[in-house]
Amino acid sequence: MTAPPAPGPSSPADEASDAALLRQSVLRPDRFGAVFDRHCDEIHRYVARRLGPGTAEDVVAETFLVAFRKRGGYDFARPDARPWLYGIATRAVGAHRRAEVRHNRALARAGGREAVEPFDERSAARLTAERLQPRLAAVLARLSAADRDLLLLIAWADLTYEEAAEALGIPVGTVRSRLHRIRGKVRRAFGGTNPLATTNEESPA
Repeated sequence: MTAPPAPGPSSPADEASDAALLRQSVLRPDRFGAVFDRHCDEIHRYVARRLGPGTAEDVVAETFLVAFRKRGGYDFARPDARPWLYGIATRAVGAHRRAEVRHNRALARAGGREAVEPFDERSAARLTAERLQPRLAAVLARLSAADRDLLLLIAWADLTYEEAAEALGIPVGTVRSRLHRIRGKVRRAFGGTNPLATTNEESPA
């Protein structure tokens, strides 16, 4: 995957918000490189967990290409571009729904033997590889695409309810009600426990 041009060593990109960089990139396309560098690895981990590492490279490249093309329409009042980028990545994953279901079914059949994209310390605290394989993978494969998108944006991308709503273009109230229903399904599949609970999980109203 070819990264957009990165800013020079004297660039103040490290201190600038995503919104500021995206605004600047409208006239100076090289400024988009700082947004890419800041978020590429995180988006890649998310996509690789959903589709497997073999497909992730192309999907991440597509995600940032779309983001580059649409940067002029970004809401510059939102300093953090993560929800926007996750929304684009989620729609890109949508073009590979069958591959995602096959990936989850393969993990379920592997019984925990197939390697997954490595978990960092934060994600391991929320959702361990042992919990993912194999039973959770089977549950994820049975969820609808829309439910899987929402659940994994919360559990794997670590978005807040508000950020998930922004990423998916739905009201926060819809996020809460759908998550309540989805987590009920997951709990029933795991005998009353929730393997997707996060450290800052909210209780839906």
